[in-house]
Amino acid sequence: MAKKSAINKNERRERLVAKYAEKRAALKAKANDRNLPDDERWMANLQLAELPRNGAATRIRNRCQVTGRPRGYYRKFKMSRIALRELGSAGRIPGIVKSSW
Repeated sequence: MAKKSAINKNERRERLVAKYAEKRAALKAKANDRNLPDDERWMANLQLAELPRNGAATRIRNRCQVTGRPRGYYRKFKMSRIALRELGSAGRIPGIVKSSW
């Protein structure tokens, strides 16, 4: 099980990303628009830099929904390889069967 503080920090980041998603996208579009004057694009870059760092989507870490483990994460199942194997072996995930030969 991961530390509760790490899981909570990631959840705070997810909330911040959702809060600033529209504003960040608008400023990025404005900053990358070559048709605008340079000073307007510069101001958009400065405003973008003033937004909180944790509001960027790249700061979110994929974590297992069961254990909070950050490594060995399967996006399709939203869990780590270890939790996937345990629940798959127990028959709690539909369509997953532990193979043996």
